[in-house]
This record gives sequence, C-alpha cells and structure tokens, in this order.
Amino acid sequence: MMCTVTYTISRINGGGQIPAAPRTTRDRWIEAGLQALARGGPDAVRVETLAARLGVTKGGFYGYFDGRTALLTEMLDEWERRCSTAVLDQAEARGGDAVDRIRRAGELSFDEDLHRIDLAVRAWARNDESVATRLRRIDNVRMDFLRKMFGAFVTDPDEIEARSTLTFALAIGRHFIVADHPGYTTREAVQLAGEYLLRPPQ
Repeated sequence: MMCTVTYTISRINGGGQIPAAPRTTRDRWIEAGLQALARGGPDAVRVETLAARLGVTKGGFYGYFDGRTALLTEMLDEWERRCSTAVLDQAEARGGDAVDRIRRAGELSFDEDLHRIDLAVRAWARNDESVATRLRRIDNVRMDFLRKMFGAFVTDPDEIEARSTLTFALAIGRHFIVADHPGYTTREAVQLAGEYLLRPPQ
C-alpha cells in the first residue's frame, strides 16, 4: 500500500547493464540487489551477478559488506525505509485531514517498480522466518496508520478495522487483478474502490 521510490529501476524486467559510475557506492550495490530481488527473488542476489550488471569487479563489494547476508539485510532496511517510513512521513508532513493523508499514502505507494519489490519481499517471507517477522512488523505499522486515519472520522471499531483491512488488501492485491472492468482501466477501478472506502459513514 504505502510505498514510494526515489530511484530508477526501469531495467527491472531485463535490459542492459546499469551504467557504471567512477566509484560504485554502497547505495548502488543495494539498488542492484533490490532489482535482482524483484526479478528473481533472493536467490538472484549474487555478488558476481551484481558486479557484472554494475560493470565492476566484485572486490569493491567487500569494502562495504561483510558478505551476501549483510547485503540482504541492508536491502531489507532500504525496502523498509522506502516502502513504509518515507511514505508515512510524507503522508503526515503534507498535512490535510485523515482522508487526504490516506489518499496521499496510496498515491505514493502506486509506483509499480517498488510494488514489485514489495511483492518479492512477501514471497521471500514465505520461506524465511526472519524476513516474515520483519514484514509482519512493517505491515502492522501500515495497518496502525490506517486505523488511526479511519478512526479520525469513523467511530465504529468494526468499521474501522474493516475499512483498514480492505484498503490494505486493495493496495497489496491490486497487482493480481486481471479481470476486465468495462469502461475502466484496472487502475481506475482500483481508485474507484479506494475512494468508496474513504466515504464518510452514512
């Protein structure tokens, strides 16, 4: 639901090497790792492969990371920052009422490239308990945000929970919707559903 991105991963579905910079920074290794994760899951995150895509030797990698496990941890840290912390901070910082903030969080999270990374983390979590624990914590933060926002204009606890759950499910699950929506694109249909959930109680 609440994901934003400040980097370019236009080659996420294939393509050439990432242009090499004079010095390959820690951030570029992490970005390359996130791209590989989105393409092929954690097994695709290999130092040799990332070095080849970055156009460098793998020796520079060990100047930043103790090993592959350290890179995976920092990738998760960056995913958490971009998908949760940054989105919620921006949603809150720009002000407005609760509906404005929910809508803003949804808009920030509609970046398809980062959504692919979020889905890749979810798939990873099914086979790694430590990743599952982190994902659960982040999802709880997201749900708490929604409960707080809906609670600003909805008084029924059951309705707050229902709206929060449906909003979150829509944000995560929109990627899997393949049904036709006569007269609407899928994105338009998802936005209509989101706006419906933001209506004041009758």
